[in-house]
Amino acid sequence: METKSLYIIRHAKAELPTFEKNDFDRDLLPKGINRATLVSEKLKTLLSTVDEKTLVISSPANRAKQTAKIFCNILGYAEDLILWTPKVYEAHYLFLMKCLNDVPTSYNHVLLFGHNPGISDLVAYTTDRLVDLKTAHAAHLELERGIDYSMLSANTATLKQIITDY
Repeated sequence: METKSLYIIRHAKAELPTFEKNDFDRDLLPKGINRATLVSEKLKTLLSTVDEKTLVISSPANRAKQTAKIFCNILGYAEDLILWTPKVYEAHYLFLMKCLNDVPTSYNHVLLFGHNPGISDLVAYTTDRLVDLKTAHAAHLELERGIDYSMLSANTATLKQIITDY
């Protein structure tokens, strides 16, 4: 079995919450678009192949959706293949792990776009490393040899690196 990789990505910098706009509908700021572009370009150099063995899962909240589309455009992943998962929006890390546990073994690379604190907590739980993902930053995890996504749980992955815009 090929080693499985997991990329946990926090949405890019978005508009501040206001009473005029629903939190779900907040858009990315120009600074966020720029940071997402820089991080996705770095990720492209690290991710050897983006093919039929790659799966992208994202919250459908505007800021996560816009971030996922930036990354997918740069990585060469078709937007119509993105799995928009409403329950990823503001999800607890155990729910996020359950989503990943449902990923078929045919995938070797999974990119998950979501929100804090759930995604940072997911990285901490699966790697035993405290992480606070900043906006548009990505955590690259590698599952232990012989582990597929269905077996992902506490301490079954290694944090390879945090991909940032600096």
